Amino acid sequence: MPKLNYKIVLHIMGVLLLINGGFMLLATLFSLIYKDGVTVQITVAALLTMMVGVSFMFFTREHKKNLGKREGYIVVTFGWIFMSLSGTLPYLFSGSIPGFTNAFFETMSGYTTTGASILDDIEAVPHGILFWRSLTHWIGGMGIIVLAIAILPLLGIGGMQLFAAEAPGPSTDKLHPRITDTAKRLWYIYVGYTAIETVLLKFAGMNFFDAINHAMSTLSTGGFSTKNASVAYWNDNPVIQWIIIVFMFLAGANFVLSYFAFKGKFSKIFSDEEFKYYARYTVIFSVIVAFIIYFQADISASSINHPMVWGKIESSFRHSIFQVLAVITTTGFVSADYTMWTPFLTVFFFGLMFSGGSAGSTSGGIKVVRHLITIKNGLLEFKRTLHPNAIVPVRYNTKAVNKEIVFTILGFFILYFLSFIFGALVLGMLGLDFQSAIGGAATSLGNVGPGLGQLSPVNNFNSLPLAGKWWCSFLMLIGRLELFTVLILFTPFFWRKR
Repeated sequence: MPKLNYKIVLHIMGVLLLINGGFMLLATLFSLIYKDGVTVQITVAALLTMMVGVSFMFFTREHKKNLGKREGYIVVTFGWIFMSLSGTLPYLFSGSIPGFTNAFFETMSGYTTTGASILDDIEAVPHGILFWRSLTHWIGGMGIIVLAIAILPLLGIGGMQLFAAEAPGPSTDKLHPRITDTAKRLWYIYVGYTAIETVLLKFAGMNFFDAINHAMSTLSTGGFSTKNASVAYWNDNPVIQWIIIVFMFLAGANFVLSYFAFKGKFSKIFSDEEFKYYARYTVIFSVIVAFIIYFQADISASSINHPMVWGKIESSFRHSIFQVLAVITTTGFVSADYTMWTPFLTVFFFGLMFSGGSAGSTSGGIKVVRHLITIKNGLLEFKRTLHPNAIVPVRYNTKAVNKEIVFTILGFFILYFLSFIFGALVLGMLGLDFQSAIGGAATSLGNVGPGLGQLSPVNNFNSLPLAGKWWCSFLMLIGRLELFTVLILFTPFFWRKR
């Protein structure tokens, strides 16, 4: 096994820190516009981050430009850690979040698009810091690594290994033969959707600041809000919530399909098996939840000019599809406390935390395609039992799925649920009750945001002990990078020199 190229790893860390510092300057701009009193602190954080990044790049400028698979895994994992460490600086310098642990938790939750927060009074936080908080979502949503791929060729470095580590799903459907062009096209769609949602939310009644923050959180499937009540703050404005519903659905779908839509290739969208099931189950789950809400839960009709019965129907369906999408896509926005609806719906939404959106989306979780292939393989086992000599492959989009991919997906499921069980056990050891422990582990690992018990949608994670915040931060990281990318670094053969 060739020796690890540490210089190129540190060089790319420098590139990422330089980019991160540049994004911080955007937060400085908002702080200056709104005169929130923390402009200098955010500027210092940005310049310090950029200086460290430039230093890394300078001292490793004479590196070998070969990036292997092992370096790719190290860059992705430590890239997220370095970004999170530097991302704490605006919080710490401004005093908006006291304590390094709290600041790191909030930052890791941002970059991993989890949306779990330790802030008790979000509306008291300066505008520049709130914008930075949402921006960490937006950066992490599409992946800072993918952004770096778009500029690595300028440094003479190929980015395929990074893309493979950043998106270790069953398949990577490229839009263009060159990985750089793929990354650029995905970013164009991402930026375009963000801009469109910002404009729509502004016209629907949000001010510009709230609109751009919620657009960034929606497209990244993150969930950070500028309001203590999250999107429930606008429960009297159904239009705002319906706009967010549409963009949550788009963010939870494969971004490649959005590209095909813009190219007019709609047949590719409707023939995609994962998209069909993603849309179908979103509707089915929403109808089930709406039915229960209407007859059993106490949700008042929206203040819209409709008869009371119609108002309650609309309100029930809007809250149901909003919360179903918020959990499935792991966005984590809240329009109501679903844990207070009925015990059945509490368990129902807990189960949805393990679903996830589509592969190639910004959502976390297990992903629809993995569920599909696992279920299909399980059903085919009955046929293989009856016909042991028959060759019965798992088919996805009419094509036979390679056995190695099926085995990898099954391995992912086992590792995911072992991580969940172990994660809940650790939280239980730290003093959390059963409901809070399983909810905290599931929501952190799946990058959902709200959990159960003391971590419910109307609470936050500030009550966690310090060790619990570090543990949940670790679960967020491995969940966002889909387990293998991070956990492979803990295996002895990864570092073995042979």
